[in-house]
Amino acid sequence: MVQRIIGAKAGAAKRPPRSAAKGPRAAPLPVRAVALPPRERSGRAEAVLQQSAPSAPSRGATVPAVQHLVVGEDGADQRLDNYLLKTLKGVPKTHVYRIIRSGEVRVNRGRAAADTRLALGDELRLPPVRVAEPQSDTPAPPREFPVVFEDEHLIAIDKPAGVAVHGGSGVSFGVIEQLRRARPAAAFLELVHRLDRETSGLLLIAKKRSALTGLQAQFRARETGKTYAALVPGTWPASRRLIDIPLHKYLDAEGERRVRVTGADDPQGQRSITLVQAVEPALAGHSLLDVTIKTGRTHQIRVHLANEGHAILGDDKYGDFALNRRLARGETVPGLKFDRMFLHARRLRFAHPASGEPLELLAPLPRDCEALLRALATLPG
Repeated sequence: MVQRIIGAKAGAAKRPPRSAAKGPRAAPLPVRAVALPPRERSGRAEAVLQQSAPSAPSRGATVPAVQHLVVGEDGADQRLDNYLLKTLKGVPKTHVYRIIRSGEVRVNRGRAAADTRLALGDELRLPPVRVAEPQSDTPAPPREFPVVFEDEHLIAIDKPAGVAVHGGSGVSFGVIEQLRRARPAAAFLELVHRLDRETSGLLLIAKKRSALTGLQAQFRARETGKTYAALVPGTWPASRRLIDIPLHKYLDAEGERRVRVTGADDPQGQRSITLVQAVEPALAGHSLLDVTIKTGRTHQIRVHLANEGHAILGDDKYGDFALNRRLARGETVPGLKFDRMFLHARRLRFAHPASGEPLELLAPLPRDCEALLRALATLPG
């Protein structure tokens, strides 16, 4: 819904004696031009020259070749180092900076510094670099997601719970990888912001770099409005509407990312502001909350609410684990099993990155969340 608010193996051939090895020197590898099909200039950098090879590359790497790239829309206004780190995936960061410093990377036939800003149409020459192949042989399966809003600049989807927004940290792929596979003709698709894997709801994806930078600037400046629906045990006090407590991010003994509340004197603490309003304060000993975040810290809502003694139902990091188990087994509500976190990004307000028009996007509660609310409403308080 959109509201416009306006080693050698056995049997290998023996090496010939030195006396027999002399002879004419082997000719250098030929360089051949590769004809590319005509298409509109897009966000994907295109190699227009490559070197022939006498044999297949070794497993796990591609044959090094000189590359000539043309900067597309997705590279415009990017720093050279950031552009190369994204383009040369699998190349160590230290090596990328070394080829820049040595002058082996040329921009429009000249040397360039790491902080050089690229422009649409800039021509880059990259030296041969060996790029590691992805470890997984299984590509992300293509998948479309429910679209709440879409135009030529951006897509807003309603992300299901249990789906990561991108691959990493033990996850092979996420929303962005699947969407790119589902839309192979799309020149540019990038996440504007993130949602936790366990959280459902509104997620913005930019279709142009200009939209990406414009929207991310709004998020940084706190010019957007993000409201979540959260269900917590207990009765939320009506007077508790503002939570302004710093958060500290750290890694636990297993290397998992965690967040805890901290004091104002903690140099690593980040100020975090959460607004809370009780929508249904008496649902059989539970409260349905509207939670708006003014700062976008990792796990902000989850940690703030847990610190208040009202952890989100189904939260497997900061919640009441015994209560979560009873809920998943169908013991809290007879006949109804609920095994996800009840946190849903239901409303998002921002200015359109091209027109400046105010937009308000709404995503209704998922069916499993609605079913839980209906069931709780029938139980005695």
